[in-house]
Amino acid sequence: MTLHVSRLLDNAPVSDATVTVLLRGTAYPTVAEADGSFTLQTQQLTLPGAAAVEIRVGGDNAVEALKGTLQVAAGTPAAADRNEARQLGWWVLNFGVCFGFLWLYSRRRKAKQADDQPDP
Repeated sequence: MTLHVSRLLDNAPVSDATVTVLLRGTAYPTVAEADGSFTLQTQQLTLPGAAAVEIRVGGDNAVEALKGTLQVAAGTPAAADRNEARQLGWWVLNFGVCFGFLWLYSRRRKAKQADDQPDP
């Protein structure tokens, strides 16, 4: 999850704040990034279904809180499986083409060596 926090007065990014995300009853600290955003990585963000979320932004002797619900859609593991099978197919095809090229090259080389040898 990436959060961009800005000031109301001038819409300038807030980079010196402390941002905490309360997700499904557990508080998670965020990591401040160089671009002024805050990131959070947790397995709780991948669980499907609705989750109560509270984002607390602290700084300048004030704490602001935003409450809401996060709806995480169920993933499609079948699509991932199809992509893995497709990737495996491409690897098999690539190795087959390389093997075929090397086989043809070696046959041509052997044929040329046989033509270059004098008849007895």
